[in-house]
Amino acid sequence: MLASIVPTWFLIASAPVLPPFGFLMLISWRQLRPGVLPVWAGLPLGLVDDLYSGQPMGSAILLWSIACVVLDIIETRLPWRNFATEWLVASGLISAYIVFSLALANITGASTHLLVVVPQIVVSVLLFPLVGRIVAALDRFRLTPIVEIG
Repeated sequence: MLASIVPTWFLIASAPVLPPFGFLMLISWRQLRPGVLPVWAGLPLGLVDDLYSGQPMGSAILLWSIACVVLDIIETRLPWRNFATEWLVASGLISAYIVFSLALANITGASTHLLVVVPQIVVSVLLFPLVGRIVAALDRFRLTPIVEIG
């Protein structure tokens, strides 16, 4: 949930530049540990993102839920994946998420061209491996025993 708030802290710009860190974290968690987050996790996490991102209410709920379902389908179809496959799937989901977020914002009254979000798509796709490493480090920290019993 904190990752959805981060893009609003660092930079104020007239065009979106920072990637949607909350969505990148969701994709990374679902790819690293598919069983940790259930398929319906996109709904409450998307709600938190909708509250902080400024997008029309329900857009992240819809898009994050669809992304979770797509990742679940890909998980069942491709049980053996490598880095290139996961990056390709993530880049497709990231690009689709940003483009459909723009489309939903344009439906509600904004008038922004698709070329405005191209830098955000490029930065998001290039930063995805770094976010994946951060998620892996958080997962290792989560699985580290704090107190050894016995």
